[in-house]
Amino acid sequence: MTNNATGNTTGHPTRLAGDGPVGAPMLRAISMEDVKASLREGWGDFLAHPGFGLFFGGIYLLGGWAILGFLSSIGAPWMIIPLAIGFPLLGPFVAVGLYEISRRRHAGEPVTRKGVLAQVFHQRERQLGWMAFVVMFIFWIWVYQVRLLLALFLGFKSFSSWERFTDIVLYTPEGWGFLAVGTLVGGFLALVLFSTTVISLPMLAAREVDFVTAMITSVSAVVKNPVPLLTFGFIVGVSTLAALLPAFLGLLVVLPVLGHATWHLYRRATSPG
Repeated sequence: MTNNATGNTTGHPTRLAGDGPVGAPMLRAISMEDVKASLREGWGDFLAHPGFGLFFGGIYLLGGWAILGFLSSIGAPWMIIPLAIGFPLLGPFVAVGLYEISRRRHAGEPVTRKGVLAQVFHQRERQLGWMAFVVMFIFWIWVYQVRLLLALFLGFKSFSSWERFTDIVLYTPEGWGFLAVGTLVGGFLALVLFSTTVISLPMLAAREVDFVTAMITSVSAVVKNPVPLLTFGFIVGVSTLAALLPAFLGLLVVLPVLGHATWHLYRRATSPG
């Protein structure tokens, strides 16, 4: 059942009042049905305007190829794993275009190239730019912790190729330790990054609010709705990793769909406005 006053499909449109700072939208209780509906709507947005989706997805694709080419040129192709995992998270300005398409479709407004791109460039004058610095900072923490763990666990090993790296990581005790600790640390950083951005990025694109307020609201939403939002985060992570496997080509579709779905989930998790 859909409630038009709340945009919640579960039949339980309860708002969680008092959950955020002044100026933040009120939070709503959401369920797994909202996650499923957001993914369906994200797919629908992509199918309705595939040209836009492929354009924004292509930006990520070219970024992946550029990273891989650079790492191959310096003899460190194995570094593609930590960088590839993190680099799709570094495009909030790209994601704004996807949010704008979803917003316009939901509001019944025309989706035009001029209107969508104007909204993307307009973000340079708003708080989303500061949020990009926060995301970049967390990303660099991820990259440096990988390098630190490499030094701690594999410092006396030599690997100058992808094949040598996988042999050491998969078939030596040091490699197993690197994988175990790296997974724990990476999982924690991924949780922090997801919790601070899942609501804040579409919120900053839609509202005139400071980035600290947006981050607090995003974390509050995850705390109040841990199961549906963390499940969505898991879907995002697995889908993105799968999209990386065929030479990054899956990013052309996966990231636009997830970007659209994030906007719909934000709409369901917060009050209108």
